[in-house]
Amino acid sequence: MPPRSATVTPPSTEATEPVSPVEAVAVDPGDSVLAPEVDATAVAEPAVPGAARPDIAKTAAVVRPTGTFAATVLTVLALLYTLYFARGFLVPITFAVLLNFLLSPVIRALGRVRIRPPLAAAIVVLALVGAIGGGAYALSGPIQRWAAVAPESLARAEDKLKKIVRPVQQVRRTAEQVERTAGVVSGPATPTTSGRAPQVVVAPATPTLASRVFGTTERFIAALLEVVVLLYFLLAGGDLFLQKLIKVLPHFNDKVKAVEIARATEAAVSAYLTTALLVNAVEGAVVATLLWLIGLPNAPLWGVVVACFELVPYLGAAAIVAILTIAGLTTFDNVGQALLAPASFLAVNLIQANVVSPLLLGHRLTLNPVAIFIGLAFFFWIWGVPGAFLAVPLLASFKILCDHIEALAAVGEFLGQRDPNERRTVARA
Repeated sequence: MPPRSATVTPPSTEATEPVSPVEAVAVDPGDSVLAPEVDATAVAEPAVPGAARPDIAKTAAVVRPTGTFAATVLTVLALLYTLYFARGFLVPITFAVLLNFLLSPVIRALGRVRIRPPLAAAIVVLALVGAIGGGAYALSGPIQRWAAVAPESLARAEDKLKKIVRPVQQVRRTAEQVERTAGVVSGPATPTTSGRAPQVVVAPATPTLASRVFGTTERFIAALLEVVVLLYFLLAGGDLFLQKLIKVLPHFNDKVKAVEIARATEAAVSAYLTTALLVNAVEGAVVATLLWLIGLPNAPLWGVVVACFELVPYLGAAAIVAILTIAGLTTFDNVGQALLAPASFLAVNLIQANVVSPLLLGHRLTLNPVAIFIGLAFFFWIWGVPGAFLAVPLLASFKILCDHIEALAAVGEFLGQRDPNERRTVARA
């Protein structure tokens, strides 16, 4: 039953006088006291006779985008703050979800041979943990040997680098001497305070590289266990969340579209991740072979470093060049022979980036360099070093999702590379 409305009338002494429609105001008792009172019988009339009548619909259309834009800005800011402050919680979940996309086809393949998802998930997760553990154990020997000779090797590399950069340092000293002669950098001497003991300033301890990448040992082990356990439940659950989504959607067409998007996105992301990992593994093997041919020790270790660092675009390649340059300088006496190590990697990397990856991934699964750089900077700023490793897989997954959702198709188009025929078509149009 609709609520009754009360009509505000003038005092009883003036009840006999006629009441104009403007004075009769409908008030809903359930409204807040702060809500404006609206006259339901009032008619909007222009202030100037003959002027255009006010259009409430147009006014609402003008006001609505302002509220939507403000809400969008607040939502984006809330999302950024959530991603930053919840990175310790979100990073392991993101790793587990990406691994679930990668390994879901294996679970379905085992299901076709009558192996139920919980058992298949246990087999896959144990195989993955065993492979990673076996690889780490096999590389522990080369890592220990390299760590034992690293201080002496780095000292030799520093001496060789000084010879290479000596002309630059000489130019810098000459420039400083010219500035001092011209009186540019001259100034009054800093007065000293006599009678006071010198103050000793203790510099704060800088975090090591391992702590920057993995955090503390306890956090790293906890995050690793979280990834393994969550990955098992995701693989064992199979289509659980998709079934829940289909159940809560009200319309049949929405259910069909949800299934199509989920299947297409999972297949495309799995294909992309599998191809990218295989390409990086092959590149690491080829680089390790070339390094072994030129006589660089611990070639398998550098091959694994190449395969892992190639997951980070641009920065990974730059880090590999620096590492292989130092390794070459610590091994060979001749500078030209030492530079063969980074040159070998650069040659293989150019072939992989310009020929192999576009051929295997195709135009649809490739990202343009601007999107990759911005995404890399964003995820490195939000999540640190783990975010740099997750940047490209997350961007590729987001692009694939946008390509399958009509409302986000424009975003996917901006993330993708240029079509070779696109410029010609636009110019002709």
